[in-house]
Amino acid sequence: MQRDSTRRDATRRDKSTGVPVGRGRKSVTLLAALGSCALVAASAVPAAAHGGSGGGGGTRYVALGDSYTSGPLIPRQVDANCARSDHNYPSIVAGRLKASGFQDVSCGGATTEQMWKAQGTNGPQLDAVDRKSDLVTVQIGGNDIGFGSIIGTCAQLAPQDPTGNPCQRHYGASGVDQLTLAIARTAPKVSKVLRAVHDRAPHARILVVGYPDLLPDDGSGCAPTVPFATRDFPYLRDTGKHLNLMLRLVARWNHAEYVDTYGPTIGHDMCKSPADRWIEPLQPTSPAAPAHPNAKGEAAMAGAVWQRLTHGRGGR
Repeated sequence: MQRDSTRRDATRRDKSTGVPVGRGRKSVTLLAALGSCALVAASAVPAAAHGGSGGGGGTRYVALGDSYTSGPLIPRQVDANCARSDHNYPSIVAGRLKASGFQDVSCGGATTEQMWKAQGTNGPQLDAVDRKSDLVTVQIGGNDIGFGSIIGTCAQLAPQDPTGNPCQRHYGASGVDQLTLAIARTAPKVSKVLRAVHDRAPHARILVVGYPDLLPDDGSGCAPTVPFATRDFPYLRDTGKHLNLMLRLVARWNHAEYVDTYGPTIGHDMCKSPADRWIEPLQPTSPAAPAHPNAKGEAAMAGAVWQRLTHGRGGR
């Protein structure tokens, strides 16, 4: 069990985040970490108005993102370099919009750096955004915190303590949960991306798309289908929720809209039966990358984006 975050030695601060750091097993709270990332986003962003139609046949739509956007291994793959499917959520949304222009430059493995840097044959993703863009969706940050390495590490540690939480202890060994810090440190990177989109497409409607529900929302496990230790399931579930909370806060402070894909995918995580799952486990049974949405998952995310587009900008 982690010790209380009010431990008296929690006065030293992490240099890169300003978050209090103590010598106990965990002396930083989620509130402090995400509060810090929100302040970073808020202080760095000037006020900006956003227009754009966001819907209708005249819309010019650009999709930016990582593999959760691109849809690796989902038929039909149209870009081998980026593992991009023509049945990913941007393609579905573009079809519903009957968009007059559509550029999907999402790419598997992308981090926020790939917004400005080429990734193989895929140019810098932000190059697709210009003053003619009406709608831009952005789903990024998972690779910045290390989605792939987190899953690999937790699976590798599970045999050491199958009913415990060896992964949580590993990431909290320094006294501060490293995944919480990684999320806080990713906030200004996502903020920078959104500012760049605003600069390039000042009239565009910008949607920040969150990540879906990967593990059971009730905290239960399903080893060996998903080979994590029992008490690491709720820890990793909460890490996904913390990432989405950060994205929601950063979207708000950057005058963008947040799309919740977690809520609509609860009950269809990688622990469910093949007929019910929208996220594939580490050994997929449907065409999709491990721990990624399958075609049903991409369709569900498309539905969440469409819901936001058709129900206006009232909420963030």
